[in-house]
Amino acid sequence: MTHADLLGRVPALDGRYDIYGNIHKGLRRTECLLLSRLGANDFADAAATDKLLADIRRLLALAAAHVRHEDGEIHAALNGRGIATDLVDAQHDDHRAAFAALESGIVAVETAPAAHRAEAGRALYLAFAAYIADDFAHMHEEETVTAPLLWRHFTDEELLAIEMRIIASLPPEENMAFTRIMLPAMNPDQRAALVGGMLQAMPREVFAAVVEFAIRPSLTEADFQALRLSVGLAA
Repeated sequence: MTHADLLGRVPALDGRYDIYGNIHKGLRRTECLLLSRLGANDFADAAATDKLLADIRRLLALAAAHVRHEDGEIHAALNGRGIATDLVDAQHDDHRAAFAALESGIVAVETAPAAHRAEAGRALYLAFAAYIADDFAHMHEEETVTAPLLWRHFTDEELLAIEMRIIASLPPEENMAFTRIMLPAMNPDQRAALVGGMLQAMPREVFAAVVEFAIRPSLTEADFQALRLSVGLAA
């Protein structure tokens, strides 16, 4: 498929609810940042390597949760209306196999003798890059093929209800972790819409904790101040 074909496959939103957009932006940005760090990492530096491997594990845990959420809510909703999801289901199975393989690669780095740690790190780098390539293709499939199916068979209100069920199922720390990867990847209008919705929906003390532990730490000071002004957050 040529690049022109890829661009031609991208459907216009036309005002429809983009259930995939924000989380996929967050995953893409985080994966690219981690791949860059992994490629530049000095595996002789034990502290830096341990921090990097822990961050990769956190990303993989979020990615696995994201797959479960899509299976349990989005794919189930499509199946309930007689729409097959065989391709994206198979891609999710491939993701689960990749998560296990990448965990093995992380352990290989952790347990390698010092003289072989850089080589184990190179193997993990290549495996992680291959996973990201597959994940980018998978997310493109969802945003260009699955999303139009959702728009055809569900109202925006129904799509929002699906997303709210996913959010309601998240433990607080997982919710904050997803917020931390999504916000810096979003444009200002998307950021304001998400945080404004949180402000309206959450009890004040819960929202204050989200601001302190997820929103403010994930943004530059300039971006946080712009968000504060657009949403009306307290100083």
